[in-house]
Amino acid sequence: MTQDKPVLSKRQLTALRTREDILEVAGHEFSEKGLAGARIDEIAEKTQTSKRMIYYHFGSKDGLYQAVLQRAYETIRNQEQAARFEDLSPEQALRAIIGHNFDYHFEHPDFVRLVMNENVHKGEHIAQIPGMQERNRTVIAALGAILKKGVDQGVFREGIDPVDLHMTISALSFYNVSNRYTFRQNFGVDFAESAQKARRRVQIIDCVLRWVKAG
Repeated sequence: MTQDKPVLSKRQLTALRTREDILEVAGHEFSEKGLAGARIDEIAEKTQTSKRMIYYHFGSKDGLYQAVLQRAYETIRNQEQAARFEDLSPEQALRAIIGHNFDYHFEHPDFVRLVMNENVHKGEHIAQIPGMQERNRTVIAALGAILKKGVDQGVFREGIDPVDLHMTISALSFYNVSNRYTFRQNFGVDFAESAQKARRRVQIIDCVLRWVKAG
């Protein structure tokens, strides 16, 4: 028997919308300017709220930054879980999860920049978010299930670590966004150009599949 979700009051709904608006705008500000460069005054102005309201919801600038990071990671993890890639056949599942990862990075360049900024801080702030490691382990569990099914069916070879697989997928997807402009200047190739993007997507999927396939 499922429990009915509590009905929120108009005031509670407004507070939730305000919080989401703040996170959306703050995510863009932090991704563009970093933690040091983003200003609470500008975030307040762009959300038509006040610094006091932002501090009410998030406690501090660092608290807001951590909430933005948490939201960014939760969004991609929630999409992966909702898609239930592991329910597909092993090869279909791996193709789908690689394609989703590739597309997500292109569609969310702010996510890429947030990750880059947090690496400048050596992961200091993401380490303070409760449950973040456990939340991100869901993608490892899904990849592990896909690999096991593939090995059991003789499709994938044994010995592939799901963490290594996730790292490879993420790295190949991340680079196309993080290095787009320098690569274009150096080699005249724009990863975001539609034909190039489609070609690169196929290349990445093929590279990973050839690595994990048996035989």
